[in-house]
Amino acid sequence: MAQPDGAAARAGPGSASLLGLAVVFAADRLHKFAQIHIAGWHPGDAVTVTPFFDYVLVYNQGVSYGLLATLPASILIAVMAAAMLALVIWWQRTDSALTRWGLALALGGALGNITDRLVYGAVADFFSLHAMGYYFYIFNIADVGISLGLVLLVVEMFKPRARHG
Repeated sequence: MAQPDGAAARAGPGSASLLGLAVVFAADRLHKFAQIHIAGWHPGDAVTVTPFFDYVLVYNQGVSYGLLATLPASILIAVMAAAMLALVIWWQRTDSALTRWGLALALGGALGNITDRLVYGAVADFFSLHAMGYYFYIFNIADVGISLGLVLLVVEMFKPRARHG
């Protein structure tokens, strides 16, 4: 049996998807560092970009849409860490590249948001979309990574499977 060679073979089958995790995490951290620590933004600072998009700093104490905001940060961090561990185990056990990429993007975003909780005590969100008086949730780059990862997982779920038999 031939031995695999090359950097990709040495790095393992899922190492390419780790690039997605690293890019999402780094982009999220750099964006927040630049906006909060370099530009000096504070909660409530905002710029209207278009009639349907505002760039604003809001700290989210809870999870999506502010849910569970009354729970202590330590409980939220523990729940997020447990969920991330489950995703890591799934990532390690799957042999689907699409699933690994989806999980890696979601993990990169989750890591960005959990870092916010440790650094700021809440998640820093910036992008606010709205139309006709309705405001959608405010999100950040980490949330985009999580959402893209979930899209890839849904695509994988509905992908046609080869029949055996």
